[in-house]
Amino acid sequence: MSLALVRPLPPAGSFDFRGVLREGDTIAWPQAIGEPLGLTRRLLAQRDELPPLRLFLGMSMSDTPSAVLAGGFVVSALNGAGTNRRLSGMSDILPVHVSTVPALIRGRRIPVDVVLIRARPLPDGRLTLGVIADYTAALLSAARCVIAELDERLPCTGGDAAIPAAAVHHLVAADGPEILMPDPEPSAQEAAVASQVASVIPDGATVQLGVGGLPVAVARALSGHRDLGLHSGVVPDAVVELIRRGVVTNARKGLDAGLTVTGGLFGSRTLLDHADGNPAVVLRSVEHTHAAAVMARLHALHAVNSAIEVDLTGQANAEIAGGRYLGAVGGQADFVRGAPLSPGGRAIIALPSTTPDGQTSRIVADLRGRPVTTARADMDLVVTEYGVADLRGQGLAERARRLAAIAHPDFRAALRVAPQGNAR
Repeated sequence: MSLALVRPLPPAGSFDFRGVLREGDTIAWPQAIGEPLGLTRRLLAQRDELPPLRLFLGMSMSDTPSAVLAGGFVVSALNGAGTNRRLSGMSDILPVHVSTVPALIRGRRIPVDVVLIRARPLPDGRLTLGVIADYTAALLSAARCVIAELDERLPCTGGDAAIPAAAVHHLVAADGPEILMPDPEPSAQEAAVASQVASVIPDGATVQLGVGGLPVAVARALSGHRDLGLHSGVVPDAVVELIRRGVVTNARKGLDAGLTVTGGLFGSRTLLDHADGNPAVVLRSVEHTHAAAVMARLHALHAVNSAIEVDLTGQANAEIAGGRYLGAVGGQADFVRGAPLSPGGRAIIALPSTTPDGQTSRIVADLRGRPVTTARADMDLVVTEYGVADLRGQGLAERARRLAAIAHPDFRAALRVAPQGNAR
């Protein structure tokens, strides 16, 4: 497709979905900041004129899930994170590891028919997805129809974010707001956890982080380190300061030396402007960021993930709280299993010892039927603000002792005598 032949472009808000959608189609778009709001808002506005449809969602950070509830769509989702929490109980959750998502899409185990994206032209004639690679290439390869908003606000990024212009069937001009994800301010409890996490990450390590208050706190706690590398599914704004201060040099990564590698830029203009035209920031698909074979070639990969709760045997639930699906299987198990394959690598599950109100321990006797996102056989380090529990090679009794020791003091006595429902 020649971009010169399709200008001036019609606005996304005027696109007529009736001409491309068929009954039973599944529509998808990239996660979070990658959502093309002009097109998704137009889709929802036209809902009453369209046939029965399905949606496949990753994490959302927009108001779209609220409108979806009223639209009568059949929804499947990879997680309950972000604004997907509004869909809790209304969407069919797919409990799959992120690393497997591209193959599931290409094999139509997760069917996708129409894909909506944001894109920006590159000087070489290709388009860039700008802020996300993730599993988007698989969406594009599987779709019958791809509709793109051309959006000059996107950063020019390469790697797996660069796609051929011929992959797009319809082009419109972006006319909706862009989604930005400025870092939240970590709580004092999260900052205390982060300090413990930073204490087990050595200089020269490669680090994986996510988004949210705790990952931001961890990034800040690493400000005194040297020669760190970044290899992550997503990164927040906080990594920019680490790069500017020379904390992150990517010099000792082994693989992808000199490059910050991520699947998504989940931040504000601070992060997007840093990445714009920056050859040292490379967006890669989950088939690279979450691949065990890739992690095994990195130097001292320290993967930092979180959970809703961890039981006394070392099982982590990162999915359900209060009977609602709020989290995800996500890439946690991919990194928990992949990081120890890296020479000197460690897998860290970090969480505050209690809920924010202090009323409920997040170190629990057992999960009582709640999901096991990370199995006890895969657990390495568990970190709270009260310390680090190293579970490698430990029996069930010693695991329980070490985990109770990093629980909040108000709950330790009960945990030390608690029967462990999942222990035998």
